[in-house]
Amino acid sequence: MSVINYFKNAKEVVEYKAGQPIFLEGEHGKLMYAVREGEVNIIYNDHIIETVGANSFFGEMALVDEAPRSASAVAKTDCLVVPVDHDRFVFLVHETPTFALQVMHTMAERLRAMNKIVQ
Repeated sequence: MSVINYFKNAKEVVEYKAGQPIFLEGEHGKLMYAVREGEVNIIYNDHIIETVGANSFFGEMALVDEAPRSASAVAKTDCLVVPVDHDRFVFLVHETPTFALQVMHTMAERLRAMNKIVQ
């Protein structure tokens, strides 16, 4: 199941214009985001480390460990994103184990990609 299916009926959708920051590295995060339309660049040390497209998500680490953002997220194109707060995240993890597995899988992929960059 695509991650966006969990958010397809969400009433809260935020629009960002190309080039607009969604969050910045070092900020305290209280939301993750699901991309409904468009693309978002994840940037670390002025390098694009990933481009997140429709049907995916970003910013999940802030809801898992409550530490400052490890990277910035900037709209690559005009995009629509669904903000997901801690309560909704916990509900989805509790009620939909496949959502939790998708989050863990994505976090593992991103960690492996960062390890390659650091080496």
